[in-house]
Amino acid sequence: MTRARTGDPAVAFPAEDPFAVIPDPANPGWDIWTLKDHTRFNATLGQLGLRRVDDTRACMRMLPQRAHSNLHDAVHGGILLALVDIAVFAAARIILGPQVNGAVTLDMASNFIGSGEVGLPLDATSEILRETGRFVFARGLVTQDDRMILSYTATLRKAGNHP
Repeated sequence: MTRARTGDPAVAFPAEDPFAVIPDPANPGWDIWTLKDHTRFNATLGQLGLRRVDDTRACMRMLPQRAHSNLHDAVHGGILLALVDIAVFAAARIILGPQVNGAVTLDMASNFIGSGEVGLPLDATSEILRETGRFVFARGLVTQDDRMILSYTATLRKAGNHP
């Protein structure tokens, strides 16, 4: 492990690449995105798909199951927020490269627009608005079919000692 230079000596991240990204044979144009350590929180969402949309946007897809539902049989808001958090990091990684490994979420704002249905793919499309030495600014939408489910903005702070 190497230590992140965030001022907190307890913050650490793996020296090797913690992510596995492999082509998804069942979905041409998509990759399977996962942490190599399947005991981490990300596994809660199940298998995640990822594809680069263009030079600033990437889309993460999950298939919500019953375990992701609330008492109304809709996708739980906490699962949607977890998807967004992971999607922003995945987009930053696929657009900007591995220098964002070890970043942390500084803030995230969201607006629930509709409810998600269990059993249909949810797409979180994140746009990287700007990168500075220390920060990554993003925004995006979670959709299901053509329905908007949630809009969001997020700021990430990159690990390390940046000017």
